[in-house]
Amino acid sequence: MDVTRRMFAGLITGSAVAASLPAAAQTTASPMYEVRDVTFPSGAETLAGKFFMPPGEGPFPAVAVVGPVAFVKEQSPVQYATRLARQGLAVLIFDPRYHGASSGEPRRFESGEAKTEDIGAALTFLAAQEGVAQNKLGVLGICQGVNWAIEAAVRDRRVSALGIVAGHYLTPATATLYLGDDQAIAARMERAAEARAVYENSGEVRYIPIIGSDEALLTAELIAQWYAPWDNRAPWFAYRGGWENRITAMSEEVIWGWKINETITRLQTPVLMVHGDKAASGPMIPRELFDTIPAADKALHWIKGANQLQFYEDPLVIDAALAPLAAHFKKGQ
Repeated sequence: MDVTRRMFAGLITGSAVAASLPAAAQTTASPMYEVRDVTFPSGAETLAGKFFMPPGEGPFPAVAVVGPVAFVKEQSPVQYATRLARQGLAVLIFDPRYHGASSGEPRRFESGEAKTEDIGAALTFLAAQEGVAQNKLGVLGICQGVNWAIEAAVRDRRVSALGIVAGHYLTPATATLYLGDDQAIAARMERAAEARAVYENSGEVRYIPIIGSDEALLTAELIAQWYAPWDNRAPWFAYRGGWENRITAMSEEVIWGWKINETITRLQTPVLMVHGDKAASGPMIPRELFDTIPAADKALHWIKGANQLQFYEDPLVIDAALAPLAAHFKKGQ
């Protein structure tokens, strides 16, 4: 090994050791925004997040971001948070309970009710921050997060604006689109119900992988290829957060049994739906759901040709989504 390679190895090893140590609360500043590590309560649990503030005195409109199924804040939420902060919005991203650096048992359990409650806790945190406009609290949902963002907007009058991006809308039609037919859906639901009964009776938690097998939550190969690197637990990738390739088997009872098509018919909050030709739920389901929204202030922004993964990490597609989103959340400022 030559000197350059030894130096590089030392830098990586040193970074790995540092990354593996317990993280202290940090504040990072740039000319475009300041970000700090935060914790806040949600029910009996403690949620870990990152809070972004733009420069200046404010008060600034604020947005809480909720991401895809079993997400951690270091995935797509941070991509939207940094861009929204550059546009003059305060932003909170967080690991929901049961996930990442937040507390809660069983680990990796998807609960729509819990995530909706966590969004409410995020709004409470935002409203308490100096420099935040308490009457301008928005929620942004990405992929499966759109469902919990919609639920929060319908239930919590503090939500002044809603953004829903590349939604994996949990409806019977979406379940059929992903799983194939009623028999396949019933098999998944039966397995989930059995796992829930085992947990309730004995405390044993049954898990399935998120990707990588026919029994996984997400079986599409392109989705597996995107998620696989996130399961690399090497310490120098600690900045990616604590995503794990597993989810409680009983989570599928929540996922495939949810009916956001019923809740969305009660949505009165100003809403911007952003979607693409090849995004989750296909091109028809989002349009049909949009038509059922009763809110007087609603808009649909379509990004031609965009696929789901581009909404997670492609800077060009995310920037195309952010322009109308930022304007939507800042409306009336």
